[in-house]
Amino acid sequence: MKLARPDVFHPRIVLAGCPALPEGDGDDAGLVAALGKHGLHARWMSWDDPATVTADLVILRATWDYIDRLDEFLSWTRRVRNLLNPARVVPWNTDKRYLADLVAAGVPTVPSRFFAPGDAVALPNSREVVVKPAVGVGSVGTLRFSNHADARRHAARLMDAGRTVVIQPYDPRIEDGETALVFIGGAQSHAFAKGPILQRLGEAPAFDESGTYAQESLGPADPDFEVWDIGHHALAAAAAHLDLSVDELLYARVDVIGGRSDPRVLEVELVEPSLGWMQLDETTRSRQQREFVVAVESALDRFGLGPLSHRRP
Repeated sequence: MKLARPDVFHPRIVLAGCPALPEGDGDDAGLVAALGKHGLHARWMSWDDPATVTADLVILRATWDYIDRLDEFLSWTRRVRNLLNPARVVPWNTDKRYLADLVAAGVPTVPSRFFAPGDAVALPNSREVVVKPAVGVGSVGTLRFSNHADARRHAARLMDAGRTVVIQPYDPRIEDGETALVFIGGAQSHAFAKGPILQRLGEAPAFDESGTYAQESLGPADPDFEVWDIGHHALAAAAAHLDLSVDELLYARVDVIGGRSDPRVLEVELVEPSLGWMQLDETTRSRQQREFVVAVESALDRFGLGPLSHRRP
C-alpha cells in the first residue's frame, strides 16, 4: 500500500455491511486493496455502527438486514454525510413498486401487480403466479404457486404483517436463470449468470452461514447486445426518475430473464447488490475494480472531497 502523503486529503471511506456480515459476503474482498492502490483508505463497518455517520463517504455494499429495520435504515441513510448510491435512491429502489416507474418509462419488465395491506388481491390470468413482498432481499417470502388459493393465502399473510405484495405471472424462462448486468459509474462493466432460486410452497432456499441471504448458483456470462441494451434502457430510466445522471450511480445491477428475442427486466438493484466480482477471471476483475475505484474518485470530486480539497484560496 502506498504511504499517505501529508499534504493530500485522505477521505475516510466506509464499505457498509450489516451486523451479520460486517465485512460483506466475500465477493467484495478485493475492493479495499483496489482503493488502497489509488491512495484511498477504506474500511468495512456495519451500517449501524455510529462511526459511519462521521465518515466522509459511505458505500452501501452488504446492508442486507434492512428489511427488518427499514425505518431505522432509511433514517440512517439521511444522516450519512455522503452516500453511494445517493440517499434518495434508497427508499425508491428498496420497494419493488419502482418497477411501475420503469414500465411507465417504456422499459420491458416482467408484468407486476402491487397490493397494499387492505387491498383486494387480483391474480393474473396465468397458470402459475409468483408472490413476493415489495420490500425484501434474498428471495425471502418469494414463492411460486400453481394453486391460486395458496397464492392468495400467502399474499394475505404478507399483507396481514403490514407488507405490500407483488404478484407476477410465472415466466418459465426463469428456469434458465437470470443474467445479471453490472454497470460501474453508469458504464457497462460485466455480467454473470444466476441460477434459478424460486421456490414453491413448503420449500425453502439454502441460506449462507449468517442466515442473511439465499445462496445462489453463479457463473460467468456473455450476454448479447440486445440484452445489454435493455439494461442500459432500465438504468437510464431509473436515473431519470431519480433526477440523477447515470454516472452518479457508482454501481447498478440489472437482472434480466430471456435472451435476445424478448428480454425482460426482473429487477434493477441500486442499493446493495452483489456485483459478481468472483465470477470474473483475475485480470478482468482487476481491470473492472479499477473502474470502480475511478468512479469512487469521481464521486469524491463531486462531493468536494478530492485530494486537494483541503486547500482553500
